[in-house]
Amino acid sequence: MTVRLKTVAERDQRARSILLVLATAICVGIAPLGAVGTLFSPLVFDDRGNLLNPLAWLGFFLMITFWVVCLVGPLVAWFFWRRQREPLAWSAMSAPLIWGLLMAIVLQFIPG
Repeated sequence: MTVRLKTVAERDQRARSILLVLATAICVGIAPLGAVGTLFSPLVFDDRGNLLNPLAWLGFFLMITFWVVCLVGPLVAWFFWRRQREPLAWSAMSAPLIWGLLMAIVLQFIPG
């Protein structure tokens, strides 16, 4: 019975590592989109309308750093994964998702 439980645990570990690889590939894939998105932020092409708007500056900061978070988040997640701290690895892997949601929320309040 212990052998069967061990193989199930190994199979679950393998499935979670495959999911981590897929999440890493997605984060690395959307990092260039974040870098290009910075060029189209509200402060780049605006005529002074948003220069005094603090939400525009926050959105600009979130856009600039999004691609960095997309690259650093999976790197930190793999460090935690190798040290057998899986919950911290998944929380680090969720950083780009949370960052992107925060960026989308902030950009909704900037007048276009």
